[in-house]
Amino acid sequence: MKSVTALKRKMKTGAAAMAMCVMFAGNAYAQEITPEHIKAARGAMEATGATDRLDGILPEIATFIKAGLIANRPDIEAEISDIVNKVAISLAPRRGPLENEVATIYGNKFTQEELETIQVFFSSETGIKFLNQTPLLFREVDEVSKVWREGIVRDMGKAVQEKLKEAGLQ
Repeated sequence: MKSVTALKRKMKTGAAAMAMCVMFAGNAYAQEITPEHIKAARGAMEATGATDRLDGILPEIATFIKAGLIANRPDIEAEISDIVNKVAISLAPRRGPLENEVATIYGNKFTQEELETIQVFFSSETGIKFLNQTPLLFREVDEVSKVWREGIVRDMGKAVQEKLKEAGLQ
C-alpha cells in the first residue's frame, strides 16, 4: 500500500476533505482556542492534507521570478538562479505563521473533539481511500451530471414547447 503521504498528495484540493469535515461539524460557535485545540487542528490538517497544496507556492513564485529575470539577462542565469534560490529559502520560515493561521481557522470552525474525530477518520484506511479517490469521484460525478443536465435541458425544452402549443401560444 502506498504511504499515507503519497496518497494525500494525490488530493488536488482541500475541498473534498472540507466537505467531509462539514459532516462532522455541528453548529460552529465562537470558542476559546487552547493549545490542545490547536494541536487537534494541526492533526486534522495533517490527516486531510489541508495545507499540502500550499507547498508549491514558494517554488512557483521563485520559478516565475527566475524566468522573468533570466529572460532579461540570460548571460547571468546561474547567478540569478542562485540568488533567487537563496532568497526563497530565507522566506521558507514564513510558512510557520501561515500554518498557525490555518490551524486557528480550523479551531474556530470545529471543536477540539470534532478535530480529533476528523483526524482519526482521515488517518484510517477508509479516510485515506476517500482522500485518494476524491479527485476521480469529482470527475465522474461531473461527467454524469453533465449528461443528466443535457437530458433535462432537452426534455424540458420539448415539454415546454408541447405545452405552449397545447395552450395555443405558439
